[in-house]
Amino acid sequence: MRSMQRGLAALTLTVCGLFMGSGVLQAATSNAASARKAASTNKAPAKKSGRAAKRTYDKPDVKSASLLVVNEDDASILLSKNADVAAPIASITKLMTALVVLDEKQSLDEELTVTNEDRSLDRGTASRLAVGTTLSRGDLMHLALMSSENRAAHALGRNYPGGLDTFIEAMNAKARALGMTQSHFSDPTGLSSENVASPADLSKLVMAASRNSTIRSYSTDTEHEVTIGRHKVEFRNTNNLVRNKDWDIVISKTGYTEAAGRCLVMKTVVNDHPVVIVLLNSFGKYTRVADAARIRRWIETGRFQQQPAVRAAMMESPQIKVAQSAGSAASGS
Repeated sequence: MRSMQRGLAALTLTVCGLFMGSGVLQAATSNAASARKAASTNKAPAKKSGRAAKRTYDKPDVKSASLLVVNEDDASILLSKNADVAAPIASITKLMTALVVLDEKQSLDEELTVTNEDRSLDRGTASRLAVGTTLSRGDLMHLALMSSENRAAHALGRNYPGGLDTFIEAMNAKARALGMTQSHFSDPTGLSSENVASPADLSKLVMAASRNSTIRSYSTDTEHEVTIGRHKVEFRNTNNLVRNKDWDIVISKTGYTEAAGRCLVMKTVVNDHPVVIVLLNSFGKYTRVADAARIRRWIETGRFQQQPAVRAAMMESPQIKVAQSAGSAASGS
C-alpha cells in the first residue's frame, strides 16, 4: 500500500514537472523568439544600410524623369536617364537666347522698351515688367537669366537684327553648331512647348554657355535691382542653390511649364571637377534641387562607376568637339 502511495506521489511529481517544464519551455521558446526578433530588429538597420550603400554605389535615387551628369574634364558620363530623349525645356531656352544675342555682339548698354508684343506669349504668367518699361539690353538679359523674366527674353529676341523670326533661325543654327541634334527652338522664352531638347543636347549648351563670363555672372547672381518708372525693383534668382555657400555654381538656369515640368541645368564644381547636371521634368517644387543635392553627395563620396567606353565615345564625338570649340571662342566675351 505504501509502495502504491509512493508510486502515485512520484507519478504526480513527474506529471507536475512535465507541466512545469512545458511552461518553462514555452516561456523559453517565447523569450528566444523575442530575442531573435529583437536581434533581427537590431540587425535590420545594418543590413538595410548595406543595401542602401549598394544602391548608392550604383546610382542615387533621383526623381527627375530624364537627366544627364557629365564630368566636363574628360566628358565622362557619370549618370544618365533618358538622356537622348527630346522633351520640352521651358526657360532653359534662355541660355540659348543669351548666347545668340552675345554672339551678335549687340550693345548691352542699348536701351530697349517692353511692348505689347512681348507680353502676347506670357499671358497668364507673372511679370513685373509692365508694357512701356525701358531697360538696357544688359539688364534685360540679367533678368532673363537670373529671374527667368519672359518679357525680358522676348524683348531680346525681338530687338535682334532682322527681328524675331531671324532670331529664332539663329537659335536653331547655334544649336546645330553645338551638335544639338535633337533640339528645336520656336521662341526665345521657352513658354512654347515646341522648344525641345534632350539632356545630352543641353549638356552641350551648358558647357558652351558657361564659357561666357556674362552668362556666368548673370545666371548665378543672387539678386539684381533695376529702376522701373520711379521705383527700384529687386529681382531674385530662381535657383535657391546659388545662395547656398556650400555650392560652387558656375552657371545655372531653371525652367518650368506644365508641359516641361520643373527643370534645372547647371555647372558646378564637385571634388575640384567641373560637373554638368541636367535635370528635366522633376515633379514637385523642390525635387530638382533635392536631386541635385543627391547627385552631388553621390559624387563627393566617390560611389559612382566610371564608364570608360562611353567616355571614350564622348571624347571622339564630333558634337563634343564642336561644343568645346564654340565654347572656347565665346570665352572672350
